[in-house]
Amino acid sequence: MPQSTTSIYGGQAVIEGVMFAGKHVNVTAIRRKNDEIEFFEVPRTPARWGRSLRKIPFIRGIIGIIDSSAKGSAHLNFSVEAYADDEAGDEEPKADAKPKQEKGWSLSMIVGVAVAGVLSFLFGKIVLTAVPAMLEDWLFKNMFDSIFGHNLLEGLIKLILLLGYLYAMSLTPIIKRLFQYHGAEHKVISAYEAGEELTVENVQKYSRLHYRCGSSFIVFTVIVGVLLYSMPIFEWDSIWERVYIRLLLLPVVLGVSYEVLRLTNSLRDIPVLRYLGYPGLWLQLLTTKEPTDDQVAVSIASFNRMRELDRQLGSA
Repeated sequence: MPQSTTSIYGGQAVIEGVMFAGKHVNVTAIRRKNDEIEFFEVPRTPARWGRSLRKIPFIRGIIGIIDSSAKGSAHLNFSVEAYADDEAGDEEPKADAKPKQEKGWSLSMIVGVAVAGVLSFLFGKIVLTAVPAMLEDWLFKNMFDSIFGHNLLEGLIKLILLLGYLYAMSLTPIIKRLFQYHGAEHKVISAYEAGEELTVENVQKYSRLHYRCGSSFIVFTVIVGVLLYSMPIFEWDSIWERVYIRLLLLPVVLGVSYEVLRLTNSLRDIPVLRYLGYPGLWLQLLTTKEPTDDQVAVSIASFNRMRELDRQLGSA
């Protein structure tokens, strides 16, 4: 039976592992080349103003996105460094070489990586917002009199660029494995939300797709953007004004899209209305792959460790 007191958890795939975000701590588990599972744990210490803003509709989405980008970057960087260390370990050490010391993660290092992650996210959103608008204006400037027609084509160009990029990335072995861990993350969350005991066999029964995924969020930003940009008050007279309006409205698009994501997740068990979340699920067919049992075991280890530390820190 589903748990009536189930908390809402999220996470992300990293190189050879999975990160889960708890109420008090974020935990990543990765599988090293020697088959051992290693953990990276960072306590969550949100500012008081941040906790307050997370309760405000539309604003909470922007705060959550920035926080996820910041915290996720540190965990992804940890997994990349571990992977690089494992690959370098294939070389024979020199006779006089000293044992390699494990790199410590100070608060300043985590903050630095977090800031870089936020800036990377913002840069990516700006590029994916400006480039489709400029391409549509260049290729189809005189095709429609309707502003909605131009915005719809702009949204289609954005989707084509996004799908093409994701498909090309998925062809590389390391990204394919990353997408498998993404599927493992979704399976663990779904099994937990259904009240299942988290064993590999139980978890593997669940779908690799999940309504509350960041991939779904990306699709909703495209749809919300088309509708928002088509409002008469946002008409433009030049390409630069068009791009300027989109960049100015970017926080609004992100905030509204987050609320749409929450809405579709709350409606997923209602017949007919569950189809509102299908566009996001379709994109996940590309951004997730079926995980192996070993990958699911890593995801379970990360989730269980996060829950254990959450209980300890919550009672402290």
